[in-house]
Amino acid sequence: MSTKEEKIKVGIIFGGRSGEHDVSLVSAASIMKALDKNKYEIIPIGVTRTGVWLTDVTIEMMQKYSKTKDKTALKGSRKVVFSSDTDNKGLIVLNDDGKNDLIKLDVVFPINHGTYGEDGTLQGLLDQADMPYVGCGVIASAAGMDKTIAKKLFKDAGIEIAPYIEILRSDWRKEQDKAIEKIVNKIGYPCFVKPVNSGSSVGITKAHNYEELKKAMDEACKYDRKILIEKAINAREIEVSVLGNDYPKASLPGEIVPCNEFYDYSAKYIDDKSKLEIPAKLPEDLITKIRESAVKAYKAIDGAGLARVDFFVEKETNNIIINEINTLPGFTSISMYPKLWEATNLPYSDLLDELIKLAMERYNDKQESLATVA
Repeated sequence: MSTKEEKIKVGIIFGGRSGEHDVSLVSAASIMKALDKNKYEIIPIGVTRTGVWLTDVTIEMMQKYSKTKDKTALKGSRKVVFSSDTDNKGLIVLNDDGKNDLIKLDVVFPINHGTYGEDGTLQGLLDQADMPYVGCGVIASAAGMDKTIAKKLFKDAGIEIAPYIEILRSDWRKEQDKAIEKIVNKIGYPCFVKPVNSGSSVGITKAHNYEELKKAMDEACKYDRKILIEKAINAREIEVSVLGNDYPKASLPGEIVPCNEFYDYSAKYIDDKSKLEIPAKLPEDLITKIRESAVKAYKAIDGAGLARVDFFVEKETNNIIINEINTLPGFTSISMYPKLWEATNLPYSDLLDELIKLAMERYNDKQESLATVA
């Protein structure tokens, strides 16, 4: 870490090639606004939808370019790549004159939701660059992103999951009738159809009959080669924020009351009519069980830094069923993850401080292991 007189250089990575590009920009804007400028020097690292990495770029520039595809919106930005030379760690600036500069970083805060940011690929890049970074590592990120892998880990940890099956896109395209017969026999209606590797409810549909199921499968196939079909549960949607490395802690739970039939992309980001009950109105013993289950799920994937764990609480029985874990949740000032910590007496800016501290702690712990190998 830097001395008191020096600011900690934080690289904020945002944007990216996923369908959650725009959501990432909003999260990054909120983080950059809230970081204490007396403590931190912020180095923005924007990634375009085609995978071009840039610094000296603003959120507004990225948003304009995302909408217009006009490259003049990015005027003044410079292309960068991460150095793989551990003696010269940081960002290599690819100047037009061929004379490259090095921007040194103390820590990286990736906030690229979805594929190529939340699925372990970016984390692997940062590990290769020997950079401390906020959030889960490669394995936890990949496992958390893959909904069926995560379910297997949750089940192994003794956490109840909803009935589900997985169907490959190739199998769906070869034998649709056979796939539908399997879904109806094992899951039934209504059911949720989801791309296995996706976030922000992108590509998710609730199907009530044969025609809706066919459309839902076709929609999910646009986003992934593996499709998850899951039994719809008559339940309340409860979310918990988890924070920490080896000794994680869980926030108070919150409840989502969606404006649509379920908390889809439109309900999250467009309609602005869904309600968040923070904290959720639940019996104390149930709150305790949910928080314990959230930590258990976090440990099941070997989480680090942060994650949001989503549950269903059955309306008739109060039975707790895990839905999924999100290792890079939305991070605007009104997003569920930071709002839950605010309700648990950890304000937004203090939460960011803690995440950066945890990133350095995790990095130092990893370096200790590497030293024993060398």
